[in-house]
Amino acid sequence: MYDSTFLIILPFILLGFWASSNVQSTFHKYSKVYPARGMTGAEVAQMLIDRHGLDVRVERATGGGLSDHYDPRTHVVRLSNEVHDSRSISAVSVAAHEIGHAIQDAEGYQALRLRNNFFPVVSFGSNVWMLLFMLGIILSLPFLTNLGILFFGMVVVFQLITLPVEFNASTRALAILQENGVLTIEEAPAAKKVLKAAALTYVVAALSSIANLVRLLSLSGRRR
Repeated sequence: MYDSTFLIILPFILLGFWASSNVQSTFHKYSKVYPARGMTGAEVAQMLIDRHGLDVRVERATGGGLSDHYDPRTHVVRLSNEVHDSRSISAVSVAAHEIGHAIQDAEGYQALRLRNNFFPVVSFGSNVWMLLFMLGIILSLPFLTNLGILFFGMVVVFQLITLPVEFNASTRALAILQENGVLTIEEAPAAKKVLKAAALTYVVAALSSIANLVRLLSLSGRRR
C-alpha cells in the first residue's frame, strides 16, 4: 500500500542502513586490534561471571554474526563465534556488554525487568499488528485498524525501554573491562567506539518505529 506518508519513514530507513553498516565496519575494524591482556571473548565473559559471583553460563550462539545476547530466562550468555573465540577489542567489548546485562539481571535493574515483563506481549503484537491494520483498512473496520496501531505502539514502547537498558549495559562493560584489567586506559576508547556503534542501531530503530507509528496514524486518519 503505497502512500505519500512513506516519505515520513524513508529517511529513517536510510539511516538504519547506515547504522547497520557502521556497526559492522566498526566491529570489523577493531576485530583486528588486540588488547595486551590477550583474552578471548569467552574467557573475559567467564572471568567477569566469576568475579561478580553470577549464576550464569557462557555458551556459543548459533545465530551467526553478531547474534550475541543474554537470555534472562535461562541465565545464559550466548556469544557468536567471532566474539567467543576472538581476542580482539571488538570481541571483549561485546562479551562484556552481555555480562553487563547479566549483572543488571542479578541486581534487579528496573528497566531490564520492565523490558522482560513486556516482552511476551510485544512478541505477540509484533507478529499480528500488520495483519490487523491491513484487515481494518481493507474491510473498513476502524476497530481492527486501531488494534493494529495499538499493538505496534507497544513495540515502540518496548524499543524505547530498550534504550536505557542497552546504554547502561555498555557503561557497565567499559567500567568492568578496565576494573578487571582486560583493557588499559589507552585501549578503552576503542572499546567505547564499538559499543557506541552498536548502541546507535537501537536509537535508529526506535526513531524509525516512532516515524512508522506516525505514518500508521496518518494512514488511519485519512480513511475515516
